[in-house]
Amino acid sequence: MTTNNGPALFSTDRLDAVPLRVAHAEEMAAVLDDPGLHAFTGGAPESAGELRARYERQTAGSPDPAERWWNWVLGARDENRLVGYVQATVRGTRAEIAWVTGTAWQGRGYAKEAARGLVAHLLGGGEVRTVIAHVHPGHAASAAVAAAAGLAPTGEREDGEERWRLGPG
Repeated sequence: MTTNNGPALFSTDRLDAVPLRVAHAEEMAAVLDDPGLHAFTGGAPESAGELRARYERQTAGSPDPAERWWNWVLGARDENRLVGYVQATVRGTRAEIAWVTGTAWQGRGYAKEAARGLVAHLLGGGEVRTVIAHVHPGHAASAAVAAAAGLAPTGEREDGEERWRLGPG
């Protein structure tokens, strides 16, 4: 569930999804400091200062009152540290989601667990009925995460990525 003021914390077996704060920028800069994370999306790792500026914009919310930006950092309880993030852009009953796990924590099932938890969290709030993700066609790991979260490929493309969906179109 979420609140009118932003996302609410949710948890999975091993992760706490904590609403994003600007103060997370320093630790997240280290988590995301691998050019390989941008192989399919483009760009490069951001410095703590660049992340701080981005987090300020994200936590301020969308300039469009019909759209909400919900962002969480992922804390691995057994490691007592951040390992990635999930996000949802919500418009009406539709949420577009994304996930990123830092390279050092990949291969442990964190992304699948986080994406499943995010989808359950969004659908459990009663407002969201459709969940969408965009996956690069060559990114098998991301496709596996989308499938684990219950999304299915639609065959539709947007900016070179395939749209995956759960729920009514």
